[in-house]
Amino acid sequence: MAKSMSGAGSVRWAVARIREMITVMELLPGQQIRQEDMASRLNVSRAPVREALGILQSEGVLDYQRNVGYSVKRLTVQDLEQAYLMRRVLEREVINALPDLTDAQLDELEKINDQIKQAGDAADVLTIQRLNNDFHFFIFRTSGLDLIVDELRRIWSLTEAYRSVYLYEADARERIVHEHAAIVEALRDGDRSAVVDLSDQHRSRVPSRLAAVFPGDRRPPARQHPPATG
Repeated sequence: MAKSMSGAGSVRWAVARIREMITVMELLPGQQIRQEDMASRLNVSRAPVREALGILQSEGVLDYQRNVGYSVKRLTVQDLEQAYLMRRVLEREVINALPDLTDAQLDELEKINDQIKQAGDAADVLTIQRLNNDFHFFIFRTSGLDLIVDELRRIWSLTEAYRSVYLYEADARERIVHEHAAIVEALRDGDRSAVVDLSDQHRSRVPSRLAAVFPGDRRPPARQHPPATG
């Protein structure tokens, strides 16, 4: 029997579940998603699945081809480098616009980071990914640069399937917690320059690691760009 919930609720639920499948690599980059199969898998009717797939396609998470259907978006290393370059530029602007965070806000960031450590100890990649997003966007939202933050959310969503690969490594999970703690400490000190530098270092590890994981997934660029460090 299909799940019983409101139309909008079932669509939101389907979006969340499909996103989770991508994050934990139950659905792989390039893999086709058939509406009938997904509806059966989620135990819902086809209507919310169809709407959910359309939403994820509009966010850039899925591709759609007429007469073929939906598939998980496949990015090349060059695409990922561009995404991280955009993140570097936009996140620097957001960080430089931050007000002084209150003690309560900084305590909340430490609480989220403690939860990331607990999830990391349990190797719970899905929870780590969600909490990691919560940590960074908690900071970003305080900037007041809402349009830029919305664009950052789109870019983060676009690369989510690839970023999750990094989280399967125990040393990477530990490093994330330590680097988050350093960012919070710099925020407590009101040292924007240090926050920018620490964020750049924190962000820059992922593209190089993904390049090693997906070495053949590259298109020759029209012209050479320096590798993204953001």
